[in-house]
Amino acid sequence: MQIYMVGGAVRDKLLGRPVNDHDWVVVGATPEQMLELGYLPVGRDFPVFLHPDTREEYALARTERKSGKGYRGFVVQSSPDVTLEQDLSRRDLTINSIAEGPIGSSAKGLFDPHSGATDLQARVLRHVTDAFREDPVRILRVARFAARFTDFTVAPETMGLMREMVEHGEADHLVAERVWQELARGLMEAKPSRMFEVLRACGALKVLLPEVDRLWGVPQRAEYHPEVDTGVHLMMVLDMAARLQAPLVVRFACLAHDLGKGTTPAHVLPRHIGHEERSARLLKAVAERLRVPLDCRETADVVAREHGNIHRSGELSAAALVRLLERCDAIRKPERFADILLACECDARGRLGLEEAAYPQRPRLLAALGAVQAVVTRDIAADAAARGMSGPQVGTLIHQARVAAVGQWLEGARAH
Repeated sequence: MQIYMVGGAVRDKLLGRPVNDHDWVVVGATPEQMLELGYLPVGRDFPVFLHPDTREEYALARTERKSGKGYRGFVVQSSPDVTLEQDLSRRDLTINSIAEGPIGSSAKGLFDPHSGATDLQARVLRHVTDAFREDPVRILRVARFAARFTDFTVAPETMGLMREMVEHGEADHLVAERVWQELARGLMEAKPSRMFEVLRACGALKVLLPEVDRLWGVPQRAEYHPEVDTGVHLMMVLDMAARLQAPLVVRFACLAHDLGKGTTPAHVLPRHIGHEERSARLLKAVAERLRVPLDCRETADVVAREHGNIHRSGELSAAALVRLLERCDAIRKPERFADILLACECDARGRLGLEEAAYPQRPRLLAALGAVQAVVTRDIAADAAARGMSGPQVGTLIHQARVAAVGQWLEGARAH
């Protein structure tokens, strides 16, 4: 039995990046031997075990053979006869096909049969073998790695292979859970725009997210969007979200906020009247198709519907501000409202020449919410009950008190 450290841990170590998780491959062992040594079985489709002390994953060396369409169409073979080189050959990219070890041996060093270290130095994402085409999830993984390693390029032959896979319908067989998993991870990388650029370049974006793909080439009014192209704007918004270290709910909201602009009738361009409602409808379809988590879809829905009103909130009266807060459910869910405002700031600053601009709407609306939250609704309800009032009448009194509180705050803000 020989144990090697493999994959991302070796890659990140060679790049001088932090290594958070270790993956290990075990050559020359059987599942029974692993169990005898106290390892805990966790793999459903192939033999993977948790170390009894560290709880890190140890996988038996294996090969994979295509047996059908999509992600699950594989026959996995694992035995003591499978070599380390065979195991590394089934991996996606050369930079992920480097091993270090064997652990405990005096001959410890790198095992790199596919020149992954050379590609690391050259900053290239290159597939290992033609078997890459057998798993469409690898298209998403390449795009995600492009978003993480921002100075890497996709090898031309790998991009060509990805285009062939899309043309042959492999991307059509991706299951929703895997698409969302890779999409969510890619959105959280250093430069999310690169993920979508790679997916668009190979044709996969049109298959997986046609609502996003159709935004390129759609013009916007230059006085609001100096970058003009809606697709370019969207990429700038996503990268601004990464720059501001926004959480996933914000980054997904940024992705979906302008989907409706892709369906604007050509004769009204570059105006996009009513795109907010269209964006919300398209978002709902995307969220259902990809099984997007509820917190992400709810935040994105509010951003899609209200981002224009939030941008214009400096012009609103006290009554209009309170209605905006109520539509955003900000009083009940202030933490989510903070995410909504951050997404709107990413939208406002994700424009050519406005990357460093201030976004006063965010602190202003948070202050307005603070004024609303200071209203003691319990006392208003008790006083109304003493006067024989109930139901909608109490709600009206509370609303009026909130408008008055925001009005007072506005007067004070103007005075300063």
